[in-house]
Amino acid sequence: MKVSKQEKPVWYADLGDGTFRNPILYADYSDPDVIRVGEDFYMTASSFNSVPGLPILHSKDLVNWTLIGHAIQELPEGYEGVRHGDGVWAPSIRHHDGKFWIYFGAPDEGIFMTTAVDPAGPWTPLHLVKEVKGWIDTCPFWDEDGQAYMVNAFAKSRCGIKSKLQICRMSPDGTSLLDEGQLVFDGTEHHPTIEGPKLYKRNGYYYIFAPAGGVPVGWQTILRSKHIFGPYEDRIVLHQGDSIVNGPHQGGYIELESGESWFLHFQDREAYGRIVHLQPMGWENDWPVMGIDTNGDGIGEPVLTHKKPNVGREYPFAVPATSDEFEENALGLQWQWQTNPLPEWHSLDARPSHLRLFAQPLPEGVTTFYDARNVLCQKFPAPEFIATAKLELTSGRGQERAGLTVFGHDYRYLAWESSAEGARLVFVKGFGKKETTSEEVEAAVALPASVRDVYLRVSVVLEAVCRFQYSLDGETYQTIGEPFEAVPGHWVGAKLGLFCIEQAPADGGERGYADFDWFRIE
Repeated sequence: MKVSKQEKPVWYADLGDGTFRNPILYADYSDPDVIRVGEDFYMTASSFNSVPGLPILHSKDLVNWTLIGHAIQELPEGYEGVRHGDGVWAPSIRHHDGKFWIYFGAPDEGIFMTTAVDPAGPWTPLHLVKEVKGWIDTCPFWDEDGQAYMVNAFAKSRCGIKSKLQICRMSPDGTSLLDEGQLVFDGTEHHPTIEGPKLYKRNGYYYIFAPAGGVPVGWQTILRSKHIFGPYEDRIVLHQGDSIVNGPHQGGYIELESGESWFLHFQDREAYGRIVHLQPMGWENDWPVMGIDTNGDGIGEPVLTHKKPNVGREYPFAVPATSDEFEENALGLQWQWQTNPLPEWHSLDARPSHLRLFAQPLPEGVTTFYDARNVLCQKFPAPEFIATAKLELTSGRGQERAGLTVFGHDYRYLAWESSAEGARLVFVKGFGKKETTSEEVEAAVALPASVRDVYLRVSVVLEAVCRFQYSLDGETYQTIGEPFEAVPGHWVGAKLGLFCIEQAPADGGERGYADFDWFRIE
């Protein structure tokens, strides 16, 4: 039995004295939405091309969160290759008729829905509500009279429309839209790039919570009307102001049994992704008031620390998992592949207490690591941390590389390379986008034939500056390559990843594999 180090989590929101600090999740849970069901809170977020997708997080107090599952185990047909930035955009989660519902718009395929009785799963197979391009950021709403609706935004890159919101009538069973929708708000002049709408009803008003102004520098807009199809009044209720939190962006609002209201949203932190904040919220004259108006301009600003939500009691400290000793019979929930995975990519029982990654060739037509499918990734978990993996590579007849990566549009990886010429460590720098990609070996170190295990490490400091190191004994580490500043991927933050790729094909022989003993973040 391995004994892992019991380290203090690298980021925690609960300060232990009845207060919390923002962000509540220093990780890339982009476009979050949240609901309360009784004494429990559930959150989901965009997952784009990563699989499994639609993460489900649970909390008892809106501050301490755990990852309890994913709503989808595979993307729709057409995701055999890596499609950076496509897939699951801006979902919404609701509880209705005794079930949990999640809707999302895939910008190229259409609007999808899945349901579950237990939010930890299983979830029903994806149902295509409407096949359409460019209808995104969908949110369902069931009114008191039994009528159902859906609000959505548009992706100009897919359908030529931007800065507008529309509402469609929906079948009460949630499976289909009944019309082509009505435009209910045009933000072109005063709320450009309005998107991410969430639809609510309170005190006889219909509310649409929707961010505008763009992800890095935008603000939170509230629309309200006595009629679901409008006309809607508009008001800005949260912006950066003189705070350090840029572009407080889309999220969801929750009312507690205690009477308090809270708003959960994201902030774009470049390589760290879209991290999650929690704002106190109240109501004045049937308009929401968010954050704290510190400069007297009538618009709230995000808080950095605040008294925790009043949920009636204190709950234990909790954070999503990061480290993994690979002792379970399934991958930890923190891990996601770059696209729909194949079962032959990995095994957790080929060698007890190890993750075995089998060397896979790059897909046909792919020349760099940027579009490798079999990269097992997780999110950056904090502004500063150290990630270390212990592995052993068993070579096949070809040339294999197995190692640790920091992955974005710019990426680096440190890998144990095995070939007919012998073993070495290679430090590779690469660049990728949809149109072009390139990479080169920046540094290499020969490995003695006696080496059985290597330890690969990346240390991350502000602002996402990464330094790679290696060790042959787990005690003394040597730096390799130049430090680099991580950058985001397509709509996502930088990721940590493990991999085993076949760099040059085997000549009729078996492919190699890598056994990862553990992966630890401290």
